[in-house]
Formats: sequence, structure tokens, C-alpha cells
Amino acid sequence: MISIIIPVYNNEKAVALCLQALMKQNFASNSLEIIVVDDGSTDNTADVVKKHPVKYIYQGNAGPAAARNTGWRAASGEIICFTDSDCIPEKNWVEKIVCRYTSDDIGGVGGSYGITNKNSLLARCIHEEIVQRHTRTSSETDYLGSFNLSYRKKVLEEVGGFNKSFRQPSGEDNDLSYRVKKAGYKLIFDKDIKVSHCHQANLIKYLKEQYRHGYWRVKLYKLHPDMTKGDSYAGISDFVQPPLAMAITGTTIAFFFYQSLFFFSCSGAVLLLVLQFPITLAAIKRNKRYSYLYLLPVLFLRAFARGFGMLEGIWRFFVLETLRNEDK
Repeated sequence: MISIIIPVYNNEKAVALCLQALMKQNFASNSLEIIVVDDGSTDNTADVVKKHPVKYIYQGNAGPAAARNTGWRAASGEIICFTDSDCIPEKNWVEKIVCRYTSDDIGGVGGSYGITNKNSLLARCIHEEIVQRHTRTSSETDYLGSFNLSYRKKVLEEVGGFNKSFRQPSGEDNDLSYRVKKAGYKLIFDKDIKVSHCHQANLIKYLKEQYRHGYWRVKLYKLHPDMTKGDSYAGISDFVQPPLAMAITGTTIAFFFYQSLFFFSCSGAVLLLVLQFPITLAAIKRNKRYSYLYLLPVLFLRAFARGFGMLEGIWRFFVLETLRNEDK
């Protein structure tokens, strides 16, 4: 028995496409269990889901990590697959996942993204960066993303599943991957195991998502300080850029009082821009389109969004928590 868990929140349109794709899996239907966990939706998500032959569970809004926990704990499968409600798994998604569990020490298997909205330049740029990261990810990894993921149920039971204190979708999959690795299990990544996804097509919304990403990364690395050196998905450049963006912001503000800081502010901005060149040039070369130059400003602005998010995270997870503990 294989169980598929889909957390959903106010996503009535996309979840229907997700479920339709899961109904068409090249896998014995009597060995497949689909569980949708509604994380407190207020739209017509429940009505849409109940039109499909799946198990529906409703819970008060607690975030995707908690919803996934609710799902796998109610599941009967030996292997628990996870995808998001806005993803469309390929027909052989489950079959490919199951085939990668070739030994008992493999605790989890995950895969990559396809893209459904190629008409959007921003979406194509976001997807291209993911493709580049996944291309250089080895088959045995230390991070699997929750959008295309599976674990043995016994492994989830052993490590306690997702950390529900990650209330928003960012960092909870890293945290679980790190804990499974530390428990002694292997994580297998296969870029040919794919789910298609509608990437963000609005720049402002994308930057807000990246702000959230920076915020929750502070909590993640507070829990796993040994991973601040990076993992198979995020490298040293990802760690350097947000602090560099904040340094640029600080020196730019200070410039109005100390004109001598102009050089440092400009130098930092140039350096931050240069750090975006490798990915941008690789995207242009791979796709043979100069439109991917758009990656330069997008990644440049993303560093600032993540940096400001990290500042809030530092305030929340270090300063405020320290003050609360002192009061106790």
C-alpha cells in the first residue's frame, strides 16, 4: 500500500487538477491511497475534493507541516508520498518513487519540478534556477523538497514527522530531511521523478514569498547550526547574498550622514549583481534566449527580500525568545 498526502488551503481550482492527475497514475489503484488534508479552507475546496474517490480530512488552520503530519498518521501505506495541491504529478510518479526504494537504509525519495505556465517569463526564470540546482544535485542527497517527496512511514514515526512549529511553507522540508539523515538513513533524489508546477508569475508576490523564505531560514539554522555551511540545494552564495544585501542597505542609509560610505555601498551592489551572473549566463546558454537576462534583477531583488526576512527572523527567533526566557 502506497499513501499519497496532499495538504490544501483555499486552493479549490488547483487541487482538482492535482487529484485528476493522481487518478491516472500507472499504479495498481487497489494499492494506492490518497488522503487530502484540508488545513481550514474557507472556499469550496471541500466540495471539490469530495467529488473524487479520496479520503478527506479537515483540520483547523495549523500550516502545511501540521497538515502533512495529520495525513501520514492517518495513512495505511508503508511508503508515504507527498505533493502540493498546486502540483500535477506525471503518470508514472508513484511508480518511479517506489522503484527507488532498493534497500532498507533508504529513508526517503524525492524528485524535481516541471512547469505548467511557460508563458510567464518570471515563471520560466524561477523554473530555470531550480533546474540548474537539481541538475547538479547528486542521487544521494541531504535535502528533499516537500512538493515531490516520499518517506517510509516507519522513518516518519521514528523522527516524529514534520516540525509543526514551521507554520508557513518554508524550511519544514529541510528540517525533516536533516533529521532523517542524522537518524542514519539515505535520501535519494531523482530529477526524472517529476511533478509539474505553476510557478509564481507576479514579481511582488514572488518577493513576498522570498521574504518568508528568509524569515523561516533563521529558525531552520537555529535548529540545525551544522547546516549553515549549506546543503545539496543551497550553497555558500545563497548564504552570502542576504547579509550582503543588508550591508548594502545599511551603508546606503548611512551614506546620507557619512558620504565616505558611498564607495562601499556601490561596491557591495556591484558584487551582489556579479553573483547573479553564473546562473543567468547558464540559463541563456541552455535555453539560447537572451530574455533570461531578466534573472539578473530578479535574483538581485530576491537577495534583499530574503535579507529583510532574515532580519525579522533574527528578531523573532533570537532576540524575542531570549527576552522571554530571561523573563521566565
